[in-house]
Amino acid sequence: METVRSWRRLNGMEIKSPIEDEIESVLAAETGDGNALKVCIGTDSQKKGKIVEFATVIVFLRKGKGGFMYILTDTSHRKMSIKERMLAEVGKSIEVAYSLCHLFTKYGVDMEVHADINTNPAFKSNDALKEAMGYITGMGFSFRAKPHAFASTSCANKIVH
Repeated sequence: METVRSWRRLNGMEIKSPIEDEIESVLAAETGDGNALKVCIGTDSQKKGKIVEFATVIVFLRKGKGGFMYILTDTSHRKMSIKERMLAEVGKSIEVAYSLCHLFTKYGVDMEVHADINTNPAFKSNDALKEAMGYITGMGFSFRAKPHAFASTSCANKIVH
């Protein structure tokens, strides 16, 4: 059983249009204003009792001028191992990246997919590192893991914790 909510901005403003339309209008406005952009997409999750809360973020960085982000939250009532949860996070990020990558290409914006997976083998999340890296790079996307995956480890993390 999945509950899906709509995209919103950090300030809580709900996005009424499809996210693709919203992102295209933002890309047109930002590039029209001369802003050099980079996009980072990441997901984090938190187990809370019998549910898992997920937050996926699209983080826009304006070179030298700050940034902004979009947030999508959803929950799962399915029991998952840590590895399954890490790969579910990656899957959610890839789904968003794949649906928007044509826009980033059209506007010449670099995109990275960030995974909340530790590169240190001492951590349980590391079990999913090879699969996640293969999944993301196999889709043709740039991959970042901890400690360089701020979209998932900092931005999305703040939403689910």
